Amino acid sequence: MISLTLSAILPKLRPPTCQDGQVCQEANTGQLAILYISLLLTAIGSGGIRPCVVTYGADQFDETDEKQKAYTWKFFNWYYFCVGTSTLVAVTVIVYIQDYVGWGWGLGVPSIAMAISIVAFVVGYPLYKNMDPSGSPFTRLVQVCVAAYKKRNLPMVSDAKMLYENEELDASISVAGRLIHTKQMKFLDKAAIVTQEDYANSQSKPNLWRLNTVHRVEELKSLLRMGPIWASGILLFTAYVQQTTFSLQQANTMNRHLTKSFQIPAGSMLVFTLGSMLATILFYDRVFVPIMKRFTGVERGVSFLTRMGIGFTISIVASLIAGFMERKRKHVAFAHGLTDKPHDTIPMTVFWLVPQYSLHGVAEAFMAVGHLEFLYDQAPESMRSTAAALFWMAYAAGNYMSTLLVTMVHKFSQGADGSNWLPDDNLNKGRLEYFYWIITLLQVLNLVYYLLCVKFYTFKPLEVVHKDGQQDHELELVTHV
Repeated sequence: MISLTLSAILPKLRPPTCQDGQVCQEANTGQLAILYISLLLTAIGSGGIRPCVVTYGADQFDETDEKQKAYTWKFFNWYYFCVGTSTLVAVTVIVYIQDYVGWGWGLGVPSIAMAISIVAFVVGYPLYKNMDPSGSPFTRLVQVCVAAYKKRNLPMVSDAKMLYENEELDASISVAGRLIHTKQMKFLDKAAIVTQEDYANSQSKPNLWRLNTVHRVEELKSLLRMGPIWASGILLFTAYVQQTTFSLQQANTMNRHLTKSFQIPAGSMLVFTLGSMLATILFYDRVFVPIMKRFTGVERGVSFLTRMGIGFTISIVASLIAGFMERKRKHVAFAHGLTDKPHDTIPMTVFWLVPQYSLHGVAEAFMAVGHLEFLYDQAPESMRSTAAALFWMAYAAGNYMSTLLVTMVHKFSQGADGSNWLPDDNLNKGRLEYFYWIITLLQVLNLVYYLLCVKFYTFKPLEVVHKDGQQDHELELVTHV
């Protein structure tokens, strides 16, 4: 952020300001290098902060304490609420500063805010609950795969109790409890079969490339079981990203005036998404949960899997409505003879797009937070930051999926004259509503797929360790959060 701010302030780090009637001077190689390096550092920093901050915050609650455990799910609501609030400030206050004060202050204010947050974190660090490093989780996953492959020809043991256990070895990665053996993916269980060779080379710590504990095998199984439900979230983000692409183009063609002298910037329509998302989180926490708790008896109102399903359903409705709104927009354009005039404003208020923007915000409040809860709760204890990273990977994959869909629509809808459903020069002559309905259909299929995944999903079984040192040997298949 500092280098970005300096590139906006120092004349040598940016091309000169464009003068009226003159061709703008392009940035030189050095200026572009500074810009790209700054953006790369920002991306790397975000990749490090986003997965860790949510898990680090949730880890401050003691899972072995029933009173604290009940508050963990609230943390995810308020974490996402803070993320949405900061985004809302960025697209309103910061954008205003950039447009009317200057890019120096527009980038400087976030830089100052980031510096303050770093100072606050360092000052408060001694108060936080910190966990000791326990080695790379990816190394453990590979070790299980290698050990299972090496013993692939061994017959499976008749009793799961004969599989290798070592509480001392797993102590640092099973603070809240050890994972219990499950019957799925039995081929991985071979990594925990003790052979004569393992006995011959017995030592305090076994060769983990040949022999792993049941807990470590179950870590890999947990991640594999989470995969299908994780993947179901990609299409929701694919639908969500249309608000910053085609919905933005729709808004650009419509009447955005609030008064004769002021009109809403098309990019600011995202405020309705963020506003509805924040309002939904407040409603969910203060109204929805207390009401549903009376009927379900669940501390959080409904399970995170139910919450995700509600989000998927609302997103389907949002995409469906978006298609009908596009048909209405084109009908108004045709009625006023504006079909061939893409730069003229269609006499239709931009507020017709508010329902689709708002519904996407409501869907995000349900599905995205539920997705985070699911990944945190069902991930192995030592891999929760990795699970949070999967959430942001789903978000990125949704963007790439959107690009792929657009490319395919361009290719398969292209006519003999080169036109297609999503023209770059005149949206009035396109078939954007078909694109929205393709996304709707894909989301319907995705919802069916999600429901099947939920039906056959097995929650991770845990041997809970309580504060008094007693162990609950019953399989805990319910959620923690």
